[in-house]
Amino acid sequence: MLRVAVVGSGPSGCYTAQSLVQADSGAHVDVLDRLPCPYGLVRYGVAPDHEKIKSLQNNLRTVLEHERVRFLGGVRVGADGVAAARLRELYHAVVYCVGAATDRHLGIPGEDLPGSWSATEFVSWYSAHPDSAADTFVAGARPDSAAGAFVAGARSAVVIGMGNVAVDVARMLARGAAELSPTDMPQAALTALAASRVTDIRMVGRRGPSQARFTTKELRELGSLPDTEVTVDPEELAADPAYADPSALPAAQRRNVEVLRGWASLPPKEASRRIGLRFFLRPVEVLADGGRVGAVRFERTEPDGHGGVTGTGRYEDVEAQLVLRSVGYRGVPLEGLPFDAEHGTVPNLAGRVLRGGAVAPGEYVAGWIKRGPTGVIGTNRPCAKETVTSLLADAPALVGRDLPEDPLAVLRTEGIEPVEWAGWQAIERAEAELGASFGRGVVKLPDWESLLTAAGSAVRQGHP
Repeated sequence: MLRVAVVGSGPSGCYTAQSLVQADSGAHVDVLDRLPCPYGLVRYGVAPDHEKIKSLQNNLRTVLEHERVRFLGGVRVGADGVAAARLRELYHAVVYCVGAATDRHLGIPGEDLPGSWSATEFVSWYSAHPDSAADTFVAGARPDSAAGAFVAGARSAVVIGMGNVAVDVARMLARGAAELSPTDMPQAALTALAASRVTDIRMVGRRGPSQARFTTKELRELGSLPDTEVTVDPEELAADPAYADPSALPAAQRRNVEVLRGWASLPPKEASRRIGLRFFLRPVEVLADGGRVGAVRFERTEPDGHGGVTGTGRYEDVEAQLVLRSVGYRGVPLEGLPFDAEHGTVPNLAGRVLRGGAVAPGEYVAGWIKRGPTGVIGTNRPCAKETVTSLLADAPALVGRDLPEDPLAVLRTEGIEPVEWAGWQAIERAEAELGASFGRGVVKLPDWESLLTAAGSAVRQGHP
């Protein structure tokens, strides 16, 4: 019987498990996750107001409830956890689906000023990622890391980036309490955003509208926000050579340009909040005001004729008390695995991990740590299938190795007590009860202590 460990329970991990159990291999799969909760970025990265996308959890749940799949949450792999070499002793194969856990930096002066954050940090906060709560209390934490500090005292915000995450954070800043209350957003974040005085939000990109990375559906949502005006600068749009005649653009970019053209033609309207989309501006410095963010200095850029941009030597300062950078994710090394620092991925051949250029038997990758942070959630399905195809081709040579009868029993003897599926179900019940206490629907538990306490109640109450 083929035993496989899948490290990571986000979409790539679940699709990997699904491909394994759907194949005629009889494989048994343990899906390990550092967090006590499954679903990865579907739970902790998709915006709370995107209920349709978040409902993908129901599909992932079906995978994790399969009779030959076992969820083991709260299990660290690598440093301070189960070593990669130890996993190889416990399973015939290990597939790492650990994503891209950090954000890219701008590399400009002032980037680390109080009030300047990565979009990842902001998303983690309003999505109740337990690490976000932990950062508030650890020794040496940033002085502005207390709950609500993102928006406290801010009147204007600059979001640097033109992808879907940038659109998400801009939209969340513009949402009102009535729109956010029905979501599963943690109560502290809801309270802080409801009290927010941010009324001016700028999304800024260094290139033109035809090169923006957001999808048209996400872009259009900005125009449907209540009491919010979306503005664009017609001169900045016209600076894009493809703007006047977008017919040669791919369909997605052409639709984006059409939406922006429509907004540019609208007369001003009375609204409490404004989202301004700015193009051809490259950040060069975050400027301080009283020791905190006060503005962002941008250099005006122009097309270079080769798909990129070049600086013009002209500068503009944009006021902001909150800066959120959204310029992409990046994979991080996992102790015990090789790592390509240039690309932020694990070297691989069709999902097979490469060590020194040679295939490492029984070690595989899928998802962003395999291909880099590209594509949408659905892109992980064919990516996982390719990896599983490689694994199953190798399986005859892998299953000849004797293993412990039950890896979970071994982990427990080594002091590791995973959160099993019943523990996750107990967390779900606790979140429903918490929401009811606030007169809301499900409300996420925001920190490690409350999650683990809820998960432990499954054992105390004798749930199966």
